Amino acid sequence: MSAETTIRPDARPRHRFPWAVLIRYALILFGVVVVMIPVYVLVITSFKGIGDASPTRAWFLPQDWTTENWVTAWEALAPSIWRSVQMVVPATIISAVLGCMNGFVLSRWRFPGADIVFTLILFGMFLPYQAVMIPLMEMLLTVGVPNGIPSLILLHVVFGIPITTLIFRNYFESVPHELIESAKIDGAGMFRTFVSVALPLAIPGFVVVLIWQFTNAWNDFLFAVFFSSPANGPVTLALNNLANGALLTNYGISMAGAVLASLPTLIVYIILSKYFLAGLMQGSVKG
Repeated sequence: MSAETTIRPDARPRHRFPWAVLIRYALILFGVVVVMIPVYVLVITSFKGIGDASPTRAWFLPQDWTTENWVTAWEALAPSIWRSVQMVVPATIISAVLGCMNGFVLSRWRFPGADIVFTLILFGMFLPYQAVMIPLMEMLLTVGVPNGIPSLILLHVVFGIPITTLIFRNYFESVPHELIESAKIDGAGMFRTFVSVALPLAIPGFVVVLIWQFTNAWNDFLFAVFFSSPANGPVTLALNNLANGALLTNYGISMAGAVLASLPTLIVYIILSKYFLAGLMQGSVKG
């Protein structure tokens, strides 16, 4: 017999059907459908008239498409949307900057009691907001902070520091120590090292923190109820009042208002989602 191996015609490799890939895409598609069902009902109901916007016709397309609901919702929510912008932008930026400074110091400056300080800061993440509403209200009244947007800015900054500190501390732990040490060798102090070296490297971390804080502050309702009123409160409070009144007349108005109130956070996520995921991955290397 010949030493060469004889290959039979029917011995060609057979490719199995990729069941695992099919199941994976099927689960992803199912998840997308589940998430998009409420969005579908929300959007189509916002274009329905008074008689058409009812629970019995929630799944059906509008009989007559109308934009009156959007006009009414915008007229009702426009002032509160602007107040939310005035609240969210400074609260997000201030808490991000303070968290960046805390994270840098706690990750690079191992002073006595650093771990205790970091633990005490993180403890603020686990305080139930409902349990501290009355003490917070008494404290703000004693200090004299005006009710409305000023109070909400202060509260979102204070309660945002723990999570921003945690994110930046983990992020700076992933930065090579050689970069920081080289700045020290060149004679840079702690503040100069932070401004010239750490801050430019922290851009991905800032993206994560800004999206996180922007979303939390924009969607907050509990603080808005306690520390503001419909006349000086954010959009979540105005949307609640709009929905309570619209439920008696037209579901479409509350649906249009919900879409308008959620558009800013949606736009932020669409613009910065790629950088958000990259920043999360970089900040999760060490911690």
